[in-house]
Amino acid sequence: MSTRPAHLPGPSEAPVGSSARVLLHAAHAGPTLAVTVLMGLLALAQGLRPESTVLLVAAVLTGQLSVGWSNDLLDRSRDRAAGRADKPLAADDGAVALVRAACAAAVVVCVALSLSLGPAAGLVHLGCVASAWCYNLGLKATVWSWLPYALSFGGLTAVVTLADGEAPPWWWPVGAALLGVGAHLLNVLPDLADDAATGVRGLPHRLGPRLIAPVAAAVLVVATGVVLAGSAPPVPASLTVAVVVLGLAAVVVSRTGRAPFAAAVAIALVDALLLVVAR
Repeated sequence: MSTRPAHLPGPSEAPVGSSARVLLHAAHAGPTLAVTVLMGLLALAQGLRPESTVLLVAAVLTGQLSVGWSNDLLDRSRDRAAGRADKPLAADDGAVALVRAACAAAVVVCVALSLSLGPAAGLVHLGCVASAWCYNLGLKATVWSWLPYALSFGGLTAVVTLADGEAPPWWWPVGAALLGVGAHLLNVLPDLADDAATGVRGLPHRLGPRLIAPVAAAVLVVATGVVLAGSAPPVPASLTVAVVVLGLAAVVVSRTGRAPFAAAVAIALVDALLLVVAR
C-alpha cells in the first residue's frame, strides 16, 4: 500500500489544478476507460451498426463518469478523514461544485443516450448504472458489496445485444459478472487500511488481505473458463488464452499495490478480444 501523507494540505497549501484535471481524476479514469473500451469491443463483436456503436459507447462513458464522480462526492468526508490527499475533492473544497455539476450533467446525458438505444437496451443500461450508484450509496460497506459489480458488469453485456434486438449468449453476462466480482475484490486491495479506519467493511474487507488476491484470481480464471466454454474457439487459441490468463492470475496473487487490479483489467481485455474473434 502506498504511503499516505500525515495530513491533508489546507486550501492555501494545495495547488489548484485545472478543472479538466480535477474532473479526470475524480472520474476514476482508469476503470471508466476500461469499461468503456470493453463495451466498444463487445459492440464490434456483436456487429452493431456504427451509429448504434457510437451511441452505446457514449452512453456507457457518461454512465461511468457519473459513477466515478458520485463515488468521490459521496466519499469526500471519508477520504478527508483517511488523509487521502490524492483525492481532489478531499483536498480542495472549491472542486466540489464543479464535480457535482458535471455529475448531474452526465446523468442527464446518460439517460438520453441510453433510451436512444431502444427501450429494452436503455432500461437495462440505466439499471446497470443505478446498480453501481447503489454501491456508492452504501452497499460498498456491506457483505453485499460484490453484488453491484456482478449485476452491472453482467448487465452491460445484455445492453450490447439488446441494442441489436436479441438476447446475449449465456457466457457474456455470466463471464462478465465474474470479471466484475474479481475486479471489485482487487480494486479495494490498496485501500484496506483506509477503508477499515472509516467503517467500510465490504466483502473484500471481510476476506482480509491474505485471501483477497487468491479468491480474486480464482474468480477471474473461472470467468475466462466460462468465456472459453461458451465461445469454443479453436484449440490453439484456447491454449494461448489459458496460458496468458494463468500468467496474469499469477500476477494477481504475487504482486501488491495496483498491479493486481491492472492484471485483472488485462484479463478482462483478453476475454473481450476473444469475444471479438469468436462471436
